[in-house]
Amino acid sequence: MEINHNGSRIDTTVGDLIAAVSEVAFEYSADAREAYHLTRLVLREILPGACPRGDIGDPPFFWN
Repeated sequence: MEINHNGSRIDTTVGDLIAAVSEVAFEYSADAREAYHLTRLVLREILPGACPRGDIGDPPFFWN
C-alpha cells in the first residue's frame, strides 16, 4: 500500500483494502455477522468514490 504525498489518494489493491477493513471490523464487532455487516457498510462508503465516474460502471448497479 502506498500513500501519495498529497494525502488524497492511496494506491492499493481491492483485496488489501477489503482485508484491512475486515481486520478492523472484526476487532470492534461482537461476532462475525456484525463484522461482515460493518465491513460492507465501510466499503460501500469508500468504493463509489474510488474512481472517476464511468471508470467502474454505475455505482447503483454494484450496491443494490
